Amino acid sequence: MKMRHRTRMLRRLNRLVWLYRISSVSLFTLGIIVLLGGAGFRINLTPSEPLGLWRIIEPDRPILVGDLVFICPPNSDAMREARARGYLRFGLCAGRVAPLIKTVVATSGQLIEIGENVRVDGQPLPRSRVARMDGQGREMAPHDGGVVPPETVFLHSQFPWSFDSRYFGPLPMDGILGLAQEVWIYAP
Repeated sequence: MKMRHRTRMLRRLNRLVWLYRISSVSLFTLGIIVLLGGAGFRINLTPSEPLGLWRIIEPDRPILVGDLVFICPPNSDAMREARARGYLRFGLCAGRVAPLIKTVVATSGQLIEIGENVRVDGQPLPRSRVARMDGQGREMAPHDGGVVPPETVFLHSQFPWSFDSRYFGPLPMDGILGLAQEVWIYAP
């Protein structure tokens, strides 16, 4: 009788020890994530750019074509629908979405033409085929194109299924958090 009681007590104690260990590791990991996030580090888990750890760097110059940026999308109907479809991940930007990591391919005053592919000022944009359906067979509505308005940028990713300005159009520059700098990436 005493042996059974002792065995049960040891099992309970063992479970508590494992619960304590798991909780400690989880809290430590969460603390590291919060600390790194506060220092401008972000983990990219989307295929739009290489997977891995990135850092947001405050630019010391105006944003230019070719810059890779982190940007918070506006809390618009298009972005809410994108979130509902699963195109955007959970994060701390307005609308509870994560910042996007994209390349600036056009700025204020440049002409965007969208057909089967995207053209910027008459020049074809490499790897810019416009999908008519998403990966789940839902219709994708391309942006109309036109002149990029003041204080906005047109964004692109070379990943074929990227949700970028081909579909939602230019985004306000005031949403740019900074330049994206690779820290540790994995590109399969």
